[in-house]
Amino acid sequence: MGKANRKSKTMADLADRHALYQESVQNSEFELDFIDEIFKEQRGRPALSMREDFCGTAISAVEWVERGKDRTAIAVDFDAEVLGWGEKHNMSRLTPEQRGRLEVLEADVLEVETAKVDVIQAYNFSYWFFQERATMLHYFRQVRKALVDDGILFLDIFGGSECYQTQKEKRKLDGFKYIWEQAEFNAVTNELKCHIHFHFPDKSKYKKAFSYTWRVWGARELREILIDAGFSETVIYRQKFDPKTDEALDEYIATDDAEDYACWLGYLIAKP
Repeated sequence: MGKANRKSKTMADLADRHALYQESVQNSEFELDFIDEIFKEQRGRPALSMREDFCGTAISAVEWVERGKDRTAIAVDFDAEVLGWGEKHNMSRLTPEQRGRLEVLEADVLEVETAKVDVIQAYNFSYWFFQERATMLHYFRQVRKALVDDGILFLDIFGGSECYQTQKEKRKLDGFKYIWEQAEFNAVTNELKCHIHFHFPDKSKYKKAFSYTWRVWGARELREILIDAGFSETVIYRQKFDPKTDEALDEYIATDDAEDYACWLGYLIAKP
């Protein structure tokens, strides 16, 4: 009976949403390369300590400590379930020495107190969960206190007219299809409700594997809040576009200019 039941299960029934998320959404190798490059360029030295806020499965923190014996990382998230998954599937691959350089905290990023670090990263737009300006200001003040004097905060951002529209984006990956859905948008509050779905070759679907309610924050207002929080300088690194096709490229340039692109991705860094 058990075997028959297992055979009847669909690919969606057997899917691991965290594994699918890491494969379809996260690109920690690229993001850590970007941090290493920009930090060295801006500070003239390598970054050695990093804190990953809203870390989820902590894959970025794990890969950070794997990059060198002089590197330490702190991973912070308040979701015990996803931290447990990360412990089993990501942290378990670390050697005892590497694991000793990684601290994992089940905590609220608004309140957590940690050792000061060179880098704090808050990626995958997770900080857009904060919808009130006062809350975002408090978060930025907290992270500023947790950075060393020449540290840098790394955030990701996106913009363009498509931010303010309901839409679906589909990408075919190895063994499944990823669907990003912007399901509802409130043009008064800038509140955006989003879902991630996964579709499989057997026609089964994992609907709403992840759901988010964000405020769409503009780059300019975020920079102003960062300055109010005590940061001295902010820089936008915007995605480059092919001048002939208008296709987005995997290159980022420091600029305050963006044409009327339907959608652009970027990074926002802030220096104390």
